[in-house]
Amino acid sequence: MKVQPPKRATRTYVQKLVAPPEAVFPLLCPVREADWIDGWDPRLVVSASGVAELECVFVTASEPHDAIWMITRHEPDQGRLEMVKISPGLTACRLSIELMEVPVGSEATVTYSHTSLSAEGDAFVEGFTEAYYQKFMQDWESRLNHYLRTGRLLQDPGT
Repeated sequence: MKVQPPKRATRTYVQKLVAPPEAVFPLLCPVREADWIDGWDPRLVVSASGVAELECVFVTASEPHDAIWMITRHEPDQGRLEMVKISPGLTACRLSIELMEVPVGSEATVTYSHTSLSAEGDAFVEGFTEAYYQKFMQDWESRLNHYLRTGRLLQDPGT
């Protein structure tokens, strides 16, 4: 048995969103994300309801192998969502989102914690810098707010 200390990177960002938690929460879903993320297209969604729910499993395209996600916490009334993402041979990731109502809209505290599973995973974790995460979260925030304001997808240039 091989036991080793984890190589892990955890990042948190607070998004400022223009709608209350009850409008945002349903969009945090492997099916509904296609409404506001250009190019989002899971290969498989396993769900009794057809949308996000506790123990919903979905698969997204990734290299070198597809990533497998499972919703491990789904509490719409509390604005809490947690998922585990396994990228075989690369990383295990925990994503947690907590929505809180504020005077204008809501705030989403989004935390990703990546743990390396290999030398390739080590490189990924090292590249998961604060600057990278800030840019990633700001793009997500911009897309979500655009959809919340307009009801339309913000398309990437050239699509």
